[in-house]
Amino acid sequence: MAIVNQYDLELEHMDVKTAFIHGELEETIYMQQPDGFVEDNSKVCILKKSLYGLKQSPRQWYRRFDEFPLKTGFVRSNYDSCVYMMKRN
Repeated sequence: MAIVNQYDLELEHMDVKTAFIHGELEETIYMQQPDGFVEDNSKVCILKKSLYGLKQSPRQWYRRFDEFPLKTGFVRSNYDSCVYMMKRN
């Protein structure tokens, strides 16, 4: 942000509150039934999508998101993989 200010550049920032529920899982993940779930206690659940609290969630969201800025002309920073830049004439 200091560089943006120093050179009077434009900056866009976003925060996606539902980001983790859109991540696609690459492996099969099983979980215990949630508390209060009334069903045979020996059964487990297979996750179809990423969840908050799942250690794979941030990485899966980043992989999904990363495709969009790169396809639309942005370049990923070599110093911070969460910073994307676009040079305009």
